Amino acid sequence: MKIISFLCTILVFALLSAACNRGSHNNIPREEALQIIDSKIKKDSDNASLYYQRGKLLVELGIEKNLSQYYKDALSDFRKAVELDDSRVEYHTALADAQFRLGNVGESYSALQKALKIDEDNFEANLKMGEIAFYSKDYQRALESLGKVTAHDKTNQTALFMKGFIYKEMGDTTNAVLLFRQLIDLYPDYEAPYEELGMLYAQRGNKLGLEYLTTALNLQPNNVNVLYGLAMLYQGMEEADMATDYYVKILEIDPQNKYAWFNRGWIEMVLYEDYTNAADFFARAIECDQGYAEAHHNLGLALQLQGNEQEAQKSFNRARALGYED
Repeated sequence: MKIISFLCTILVFALLSAACNRGSHNNIPREEALQIIDSKIKKDSDNASLYYQRGKLLVELGIEKNLSQYYKDALSDFRKAVELDDSRVEYHTALADAQFRLGNVGESYSALQKALKIDEDNFEANLKMGEIAFYSKDYQRALESLGKVTAHDKTNQTALFMKGFIYKEMGDTTNAVLLFRQLIDLYPDYEAPYEELGMLYAQRGNKLGLEYLTTALNLQPNNVNVLYGLAMLYQGMEEADMATDYYVKILEIDPQNKYAWFNRGWIEMVLYEDYTNAADFFARAIECDQGYAEAHHNLGLALQLQGNEQEAQKSFNRARALGYED
């Protein structure tokens, strides 16, 4: 049975502006604010603060328009700000942010290390270091930095969640559960810890997973990961109708979800013994991914159970060619 891994999505960095659709300069639109700063820089080209401000605006525009060129321009401004004044932590953290957005992890680390040399306890620099290390799977470094964050702010949602997720990935489910429960107590409308706790219990076949996953689904009704977790939990309990209902909901949201098609096929073949429907669903999974070796193999099983030995062998051969091992 195919089980996919579930990763919760966290924002890599908070937006650099408090405004959602407006610039940070007295509610002036960003493009207009950018023109104002451009004119100031022409008059005062050695002012590090102006380059920093312009860089922040460019990052905001990059987020708004989903264009990496703005991040590249912001990177140039943050570099200039640091060149003019390398004593400001916020300049180095902004530079690290821009580097990370462009996929330059090493340079991002380097910029944050310089920030932390200036102020080793700086909240924002430690949070960003924790975030970058988290996404780079450098878990020990992440825990060290995030620990400094939670030492100053015991309720920081981002840091607490990442610490819980890291402990889960490291196999320390006791600490993971403690942190996720703490988050639920602090932020009862925050979906992610319910999802993570639900998945942890679901993997153990514990029905407590149903409670957490159902709460997560109430908070985010179209969360495919949660729907999949509920479907898998019911499937493991051999409650075929409930599992199928959740797979159907997944496919309404994501018709190309090969795992939902595959598991519908598994239910039809193993629990309902309807080999015709099973073959159809495995074929739909293959339509989503021609290289899905396990689906080719299970299609062969469904065809074989129908008595179609010749076509079954073709599917088995395709599965083996794709690396499937019996």
